[in-house]
Amino acid sequence: AALQKLRGTSDLSAELEEMLAEQAAVKGQRAKNPWELFQNRALRWQLVSIVVLSSAMQLCGNDSMYFYAAYVFQEAGIPQDKIPYVVIGTGSCELITSVTCNMIIDYAGRRPLLLGGYIFMAGWAIVFMVALSQQTQISWMPYLSMACIFAYILSFGIGPAGVTGVLPTEVFDQMSRPAAYMICGSLLWFNLFLVGTAFPFIVKSLAHFCYIPFLVVCVCTALYVWFFLPETKGKSFLEISEEFRKRNFKTKTRTGFYKGPEEIKTTTL
Repeated sequence: AALQKLRGTSDLSAELEEMLAEQAAVKGQRAKNPWELFQNRALRWQLVSIVVLSSAMQLCGNDSMYFYAAYVFQEAGIPQDKIPYVVIGTGSCELITSVTCNMIIDYAGRRPLLLGGYIFMAGWAIVFMVALSQQTQISWMPYLSMACIFAYILSFGIGPAGVTGVLPTEVFDQMSRPAAYMICGSLLWFNLFLVGTAFPFIVKSLAHFCYIPFLVVCVCTALYVWFFLPETKGKSFLEISEEFRKRNFKTKTRTGFYKGPEEIKTTTL
């Protein structure tokens, strides 16, 4: 009844079947703690994926854009008393695109949104650094800087902001999800503290090219998504688990089928 009310439909046979299959797969297991996830080889690539993506959420430099926002808007000629409202507008853009991402995620897929978001952010970071370096020489550069701020935040909202929080639910089973979310949350806050503490020193050292570290993070994350993160769109949890199992246990039988950890221990290949 609760699912019918949540989904708005009475046809839940496929979803219930998937939930029961997942429940049967973890029958007899207890909930894992975070440290057990690090020790479990069967969850190695799932854990690496959420560590990379949760860290990149803060290390990509999106929040640091707000550090420059007031300065850029002032240089663009926006009245001083109006700048706080424009800064609020940038935050509203992030909120709107995050909501939009949640609406289209099942149509576009997880990988394209993540990949596109980080690639666009890397591109806008380059343009933003060039615009900052020419801010005082070319009259229209402040407007380009302002456009870069909005574009960077929009790219973050439409991809990483909307997708990253969904992935732990899809790549971890019922016994591992609480611990996975604890790891994600800890990484988000730790990296937010790290960026907030380090960014003023980065600006002091690199000046207009302070976004180079964030550019590197965006490029590396996009490469990771391209080469290592499987698409989860339209797949059941068991199908997603099978894809990760092939990465976690790269041992094959003579017939070409992958064996799980218990089979590997008891079978001579």
